[in-house]
Amino acid sequence: MLEELDIGHKSLNALDALSSLEVAISNAKNNSRVVALKVVHGSGSGAIRRAVRAWGQEQEGRFKAVISGEDYNMFNKEAVMMRSELVDKKDKDFNRKNSGITIFWL
Repeated sequence: MLEELDIGHKSLNALDALSSLEVAISNAKNNSRVVALKVVHGSGSGAIRRAVRAWGQEQEGRFKAVISGEDYNMFNKEAVMMRSELVDKKDKDFNRKNSGITIFWL
């Protein structure tokens, strides 16, 4: 299952957004059905996107991959491998180069 967390449309600052992300990641990792977490951080000023992606890089080894929305396509090996684990492969953001999302492959 690809779970979704929308932190981009809740008027959160970067620190509160990262706190919500930490909770969602912990919950998702405790649910064996969840393969990945799609974080909707929006485009806006880019502050939350930069914070989310920097946090993901700092967590090296915790995830199989952190995939930016711009790279979430059929030409990205990690994106294809992650999607192969999904039962329901329908996702409107796949192949859309959406800079407003980041995927955490658990």
